[in-house]
Amino acid sequence: MKIIYAGAPAFSVAPLAALLDAGFCVAAVVTQPDKPAGRKAVLTPTPLKSFALSQGIPVLDFAKIRDHADELSKTGADCMITCAYGQILTQEVLDRFAKGVYNIHTSLLPRWRGASPVQHAVRAGDKETGVTVMRTDVGLDTGDILLREKTEISLSDTSATLSERLSQMGAKLIVEAVRAVEEGRAVFEKQPQEGVTVCKKIRKEDCFVDFSSGAAELSCLVRAMNPEPLAFAYLNGKLANICFAQPCEGAAEGVPGQIVRADKTGIYVATGEGCLKITEMQLEGGKKLKAADLVNGRKVAAGDVFGAKR
Repeated sequence: MKIIYAGAPAFSVAPLAALLDAGFCVAAVVTQPDKPAGRKAVLTPTPLKSFALSQGIPVLDFAKIRDHADELSKTGADCMITCAYGQILTQEVLDRFAKGVYNIHTSLLPRWRGASPVQHAVRAGDKETGVTVMRTDVGLDTGDILLREKTEISLSDTSATLSERLSQMGAKLIVEAVRAVEEGRAVFEKQPQEGVTVCKKIRKEDCFVDFSSGAAELSCLVRAMNPEPLAFAYLNGKLANICFAQPCEGAAEGVPGQIVRADKTGIYVATGEGCLKITEMQLEGGKKLKAADLVNGRKVAAGDVFGAKR
């Protein structure tokens, strides 16, 4: 059975590697066109494209896949696998694959259909999430479920650590799924009607840290936005990206946004409910630093206040 594999970010590399290791024939990889990156705006391929080329796999980087259904057919592929591809597939594209199209989705569907399920699961304080392999239809992650697997979300998880774990889970599941499809023993189930949630792409305004909220809620926000686009606030009027934070036990004496303690263990900030301990932060014009380095460098001190932009 010939496969076309579509994806783009680093997350999509492990499942492709697993399919190759399992001996499946990948006829082509479909990904996003090269994009400018860095201060010099150098045209840069997606991580998936770089990996595919290193394996000698033909790469198709369509701006709009819906305009290239005939080209997909010419590869002779029987099925298509998508993983964080980022483009909507039309019925015309779906119809080109006799064995179907399958998506590796990073949530326990029907919860968190849409573009940013990992960030939204962490942001919402979900206790668990997982990977679902589903048969793709023209709806937004509405297709029938083939396989899924759960994992817990801990207070130390960020979207970065969770994504890495989910990528490895997706790699294992997609091999099982493709084998089941190839051998004619795939069994599908409809998604339940209850528990449907939909998430959109993360916007910059979604990342603002409002210290009038509770510490537990803010910890979820900060961890959800790591590694990008990073949660942010303004410290003494200057931009501060907050990379990692956790709630502390007990109340904090101070107005929301005020640093009540700063030492090598963390930067402790009063919130609307409880105290938030920041352990890594990036100040405007600087690099990411641990709390101890920020304090030792006298960049942050007790009494400083997170507040309005200068």
